[in-house]
Amino acid sequence: MTAAPPPFVVGVTRSGTTLLRLMLDAHPDLAIPPETHFLPELAEASRKPGATAGELADVVIGERHWGDFALDPDELRQRFAMLDGGDPGEAARAFYRLYAEREDKNRWGDKTPQYLKSMLLIQEILPEAHFVHLIRDGRDAALSRASRVLKDPPPQDEVAGRWKRRVLRARADAERLDHYMEARYEDLVADPEPTLRRVCEFIELEYDPQMLAYHERAEERLAEMARDLPERPGQPRRPAAHRLQAHELTKGPPRTDRVARWRTEMTDEEQAAWVDVAGDLLVELGYEVPGRVT
Repeated sequence: MTAAPPPFVVGVTRSGTTLLRLMLDAHPDLAIPPETHFLPELAEASRKPGATAGELADVVIGERHWGDFALDPDELRQRFAMLDGGDPGEAARAFYRLYAEREDKNRWGDKTPQYLKSMLLIQEILPEAHFVHLIRDGRDAALSRASRVLKDPPPQDEVAGRWKRRVLRARADAERLDHYMEARYEDLVADPEPTLRRVCEFIELEYDPQMLAYHERAEERLAEMARDLPERPGQPRRPAAHRLQAHELTKGPPRTDRVARWRTEMTDEEQAAWVDVAGDLLVELGYEVPGRVT
């Protein structure tokens, strides 16, 4: 029996992936957990000679986001102990199935923006993965991120360069992926249903209008992240309030006033930096760029 295609929602940070996650998670058949982050490390651990299911369980439980899932570590270890050795794909599926069962759902997916850089690796361990790359005007994503960072944000030319590299890398990797689609944040907030129908068709899931009422359960679903993220090497502690505030707007219907904020909230110098560094990609993606024709 072929596994149902799980959506993997990816994108540059602050591109609306949490919004899409909550919409998909509102489907009566589909559960999307908070960001997982552990798949690359899980794959790496599985390559060690003699890797065991117990060692793979340690990877999942040891990830600093583990507490977000509200799962029993002993139950996860029991599920992993039933696997045939240290196969990372089977281990990942066991985790996702356990989470979906807790939500009384029969299908699962993932929303971890950083997996934008790991799609080929994830396809290797989970061939059934269907990647949904949500793209947002990089200027608006940059403004959103600047209000959320725990330290002074970098200059806009650096941000523009990073955004461009990540989008281009994802599109290059897409040529080697079996299942990849792109969607635009701007389309999702302006009129969610057509984009959601496209995603549902892509993952072979019947469209359900409950997805449009995602905000009715958003606060409950986001409450999973009402905990501090512990500090790790290269990763500062993130207070619970800071984490929840980042997604506050998803507790209401989509807001089109989040689109094209760069026109009024970026200085002329910042706008010029984006045009110089990433104007060509913005035009290619259909975004307005002063002085250039889309």
